[in-house]
Amino acid sequence: MADDDVDVVVIGLGPGGEDTAGRLAEAGLAVAGVEARLVGGECPYYACVPTKMMVRAAGLLAEGRRVPGMAGDATVRPDWSPVAGRIRDEATDDWNDQAAADRLTAKGVRLVRGRGRITAPGEVTVGDRTLRARRGILIDIGTEPTAPPIEGLDGTPYWTNREAVRAERVPGSLLVLGGGVVGAETAQVFARFGADVTIVEVADRLLAQDEPESSELITEVFRKEGVTVRTGVAVTGVRHDGDAFTLDLGGERLTAERLLVATGRRSDLKGLGVAAVGLDEDARTIPVDGNMRAADGVWAIGDVTGKGQFTHVSMYQGRIAVRDILGEEGSPAAYRAVPRVTFTDPEIGAVGLTEAQARDQNLPVRTGFARLEESARGWIHKAGNEGFVKLVEDTEWGVLVGATAAGPSGGEVLGALSVAVHAEVPTAALREMTYAYPTFHRAIEAALADLDGA
Repeated sequence: MADDDVDVVVIGLGPGGEDTAGRLAEAGLAVAGVEARLVGGECPYYACVPTKMMVRAAGLLAEGRRVPGMAGDATVRPDWSPVAGRIRDEATDDWNDQAAADRLTAKGVRLVRGRGRITAPGEVTVGDRTLRARRGILIDIGTEPTAPPIEGLDGTPYWTNREAVRAERVPGSLLVLGGGVVGAETAQVFARFGADVTIVEVADRLLAQDEPESSELITEVFRKEGVTVRTGVAVTGVRHDGDAFTLDLGGERLTAERLLVATGRRSDLKGLGVAAVGLDEDARTIPVDGNMRAADGVWAIGDVTGKGQFTHVSMYQGRIAVRDILGEEGSPAAYRAVPRVTFTDPEIGAVGLTEAQARDQNLPVRTGFARLEESARGWIHKAGNEGFVKLVEDTEWGVLVGATAAGPSGGEVLGALSVAVHAEVPTAALREMTYAYPTFHRAIEAALADLDGA
């Protein structure tokens, strides 16, 4: 057997691809893993892990500022250097993936560095090397940051999430183009460390994929913290003079030292060569069935499938793909209860459908709502207690199809709601539960009571 003849070629070694390649190798298959950047992907080096270190540090500053009137007096002096040092030394090993690469090869995976391109069914070319896969190819190329076609933007030294994570100091001022998850989290972090921050969003609200109540909550919190929020505006031009960026909003101009572009991400399917296996290279995503099959001898997982740009989705899909490649039985993928958390303060945790999405599907819907501030734990918590629980019920079946938990530890409170949506627990059963007092998740009980009165 030639070194380049294997059972499976995994293109892209993000969290899902790395895990999948390792599982297949441990099952006895010959596996080649192809990676053009860092083994482990975006999450451990530029996203989930380092950004949450940033969020944690910013949260400590916020808690310190909440001491007066609650526990005495406190003076907070922000210092970014410990944050930058922790990201560099603890999270990313100075953006070196050797430990991850060694972990992968120890499982028996052949690591091939470079950009993989599918050149024929069962064939992947990496530079001048051709890998041939007897069983097939698994795609986990993830996504790359994209920038909108704004006049003057191309060629300027704007930030994406990658540059923001690598920052050695906090800029004096920051413009954030995009009010989604990345934009919102990063804006709050740098504002809490002293930057003058403005978010510019073309949609009429921040976090437009979440419930309107979530958008209203985070916008109000941002304004209290001094973050300027501009929604419903389009940027018509960008200028960089060497010292600052200027955004033209069509008659109005905003200027700041740095510009973060957080307007979305996209997979390069044309560069991947998916047309060689009969897939549409101009599509945004690769359609897959319940077993992650995209074509004969081709599986895809992660961001590229369009099922959510989350590490947990990629890992979930990877386990299903492994099972299918090995010929094992199991349930097909289901996405009705995919959880998602925006790690702002307050955290915005959500699962399943929003109210609007449920109504768009013509489901018979009613909602329940409870403000965290009005709960016993919210009243006790006081400073920083903003939040709510919102439930979306399918009244025909008497089950939750969606829910949001916003507030301190909103992502943790979401756990109970994720179980309810995933397992289709009847709301009647949820009403019969005992909710620990005084906890934030007890607001679920109050939202259920409001559901009854809806």
